[in-house]
Amino acid sequence: MTYRRAAIPAVVGGLLLTVLLWWAGASESALRLRGSTDVLGAQTAAELERWLAPWSYDPPGSARIGAELSAGTGYPALSGSSRYLALYETALQIRFAAVFAFFVPGALLLVRRLPPVRGRMTAALLAVWAWGLVAGTLAVTVSAPWLIAAQGHGSYRFLPQLAGVISSGRQILVATALVTGVATVLMARVTAKGAGPLPREVVPAHAARLAATAGTALIALSLVILSYQSVAASIQTAFSGGGLLSEPGDLLRQWLLLGAWSGPAGTSLGDWLLYRAVDVLLLAAVWWALRLLPGLLTRATVPALAIGAVCATVLGLLTSQLLRMLLEGTNLRWDLYLAADFGGGVPAALTWGLPAGVATAVTLRTAVARTATRETTEPAKSTSREAVLHRPHRPARPPDPDPRHADQAHDQDDRTA
Repeated sequence: MTYRRAAIPAVVGGLLLTVLLWWAGASESALRLRGSTDVLGAQTAAELERWLAPWSYDPPGSARIGAELSAGTGYPALSGSSRYLALYETALQIRFAAVFAFFVPGALLLVRRLPPVRGRMTAALLAVWAWGLVAGTLAVTVSAPWLIAAQGHGSYRFLPQLAGVISSGRQILVATALVTGVATVLMARVTAKGAGPLPREVVPAHAARLAATAGTALIALSLVILSYQSVAASIQTAFSGGGLLSEPGDLLRQWLLLGAWSGPAGTSLGDWLLYRAVDVLLLAAVWWALRLLPGLLTRATVPALAIGAVCATVLGLLTSQLLRMLLEGTNLRWDLYLAADFGGGVPAALTWGLPAGVATAVTLRTAVARTATRETTEPAKSTSREAVLHRPHRPARPPDPDPRHADQAHDQDDRTA
């Protein structure tokens, strides 16, 4: 698929995701109405308001407008709170623009390398959905400094504040990114008509398994080793920093750890094994996605595999989080509280998914090259062996007579004569 054909669904998807997030943020004020609390309940309405607040133009109390009159003049002067309001509006403008800017390039690459045709509809939908979460998380990250400054205390514990802002707004991203993914894939399916043949990459099964194992090993490094309780605590406290960069522990954990686990102390062994099985299922989902991804792409390039690995990791996280919600729902009352962590872990998925995709691409190319070399070498050896075996048989040459025997025969003939 050409870039021109792939750009149309990518741009439409980026606009749709931006509009959906803006609409969700604009709906935040409606949750404060009495009718909303009567229908949804006070706790549910408050939880939904917390989910939508990061995308709302309605500023928090620290950035609300306040007009003052300058001393000795009759003209209104801008107060500190109104300047904070301007910072807050700037942060939201950057956030919505960044959503579009981050979504379009990734969706363009996915739609071009993973067109939703020839049995790739589901894979393309899941990949674009996951990339919508990544784009939203990156947009929240780049706009976070302006939002922190709008609170009026940006220099105080900046890195912990940054980690808190990045973790906000992810729940609504799951729903809006899913709607965007469906629309983008349907549009891409329309634009793919008449694009010519879109064949799949031919990948040997052994090479695909080896490449998927190499990529999954990096994901396991974060999920199994770094996410262990004692190791995570060391990451939290190992770096103290200073000044504006003090207390980076929360931010490091957010971008490095894909989970959190400890020994079975304090819990039943059955529950502990059940939750560890969820972690194993996450790794299995990532491995299976990386195993199938090279064969689904029209061309297994490094950028396509890198973004695909990020999307596979995000999908694995969503699967494990959904299973945890189901497990915890057996002991707790079903409520929005269960979905508080749904959509989390995207920063760490981006950190580890990119190198996992690169490792997958490098391993895949190496394995394919070795397979091709072996296939070209073995026929040459077999051909030479067959030539030796099928060489025509020549009769043995009689040995040359010994000259001494010939002389003796001549002497005997002379005596006889």
